[in-house]
Amino acid sequence: MSDSNSSAAPPPEKKSLMTEFIIFLRTFGVIGLAIAFVIGAAASKLVTAFVNDIVTPIVGLALPSGDLKTMAYNVTNSVTGATTTFSYGDLISNIIDFLIIAFIVFLMYKLLSRYKVFGVEDKTKPAPPK
Repeated sequence: MSDSNSSAAPPPEKKSLMTEFIIFLRTFGVIGLAIAFVIGAAASKLVTAFVNDIVTPIVGLALPSGDLKTMAYNVTNSVTGATTTFSYGDLISNIIDFLIIAFIVFLMYKLLSRYKVFGVEDKTKPAPPK
């Protein structure tokens, strides 16, 4: 007869909450994520300023209203006479803003994937044949 305690796994080592938190930060790269979030927020503000101060006025030169953000479509109810305004100019400006930010993120991804030091692997290139 064998002893029932010999086949059981030893109990896990008790770790402090702070030790578990540090392991969590190291394992999931939370510090890097936080830094990327802050830099991304700053870059977003920069791109938004670029779109608002440079792109929108240039596009506005070609528009009859003179301003992209003020472009709107008015619909009047034929019965009540109430007018509803669909402001689509601001939406177009935000789409331009988003596309520029997405392109910058793509360029950063391509740049970082060139250097193996950063641990970023370029998954947009096809895998070599085996």
